[in-house]
Amino acid sequence: MNRFGLTIAVPRGALLEPSLDLLDRVGIETAQVRGNDRRLLFEDIGVVTMRPSDVPTYVEAGAADVGITGKDVLQESPDRQLFELLDLGFGECRMVVAGVEGEDRGAEALRRLGVVRVATKYPRIAAEHFAGSGRQAEIVKVAGSVELAPLTGLADAIVDLTATGRTLEENGLVVREEIFTATARLIANRVSLRVKSAEVDGLVEAVRTAAG
Repeated sequence: MNRFGLTIAVPRGALLEPSLDLLDRVGIETAQVRGNDRRLLFEDIGVVTMRPSDVPTYVEAGAADVGITGKDVLQESPDRQLFELLDLGFGECRMVVAGVEGEDRGAEALRRLGVVRVATKYPRIAAEHFAGSGRQAEIVKVAGSVELAPLTGLADAIVDLTATGRTLEENGLVVREEIFTATARLIANRVSLRVKSAEVDGLVEAVRTAAG
């Protein structure tokens, strides 16, 4: 177990390296995590690794005391019973509305039909964004490469997360609107926050010091 006495859920993928860098800076040696990309549970340092979208599930259920995940994940499931403790500042991405280059098919669909078809991995975020601006949207949830949807005619536009915009550009898509900017967040289980308040506070203070 790490010096804080907490089980920490760490996201794999793009957030893994900066998350491990942060843990190293607060005194949790992560060399074994970096050296084994197949192993998921590292009990001796109190770290468990998983998909970013699974982190809130494990934290909410108490399988992890705290975790690191993207703001996009939290925005998509705002009703989860957990606490957002800190904006960690890394992993910055933009949640955007995008479509094919040239004529804005989404705007044209709204003019002609009164509704735009939007493909996304984030159906709640997409629905709330369009409803919030008074536009009717038919949301199509996809799990794979969302960029394909407007290219094949499945959708008029997409809502997706982008870091550099390169994938959009390579597929002939352009950003039409920006919804919000997402960064990595430190979250905590409600019971852990109460029962292990000293430990959680110690981690938060260490993270703040490391970030400063």
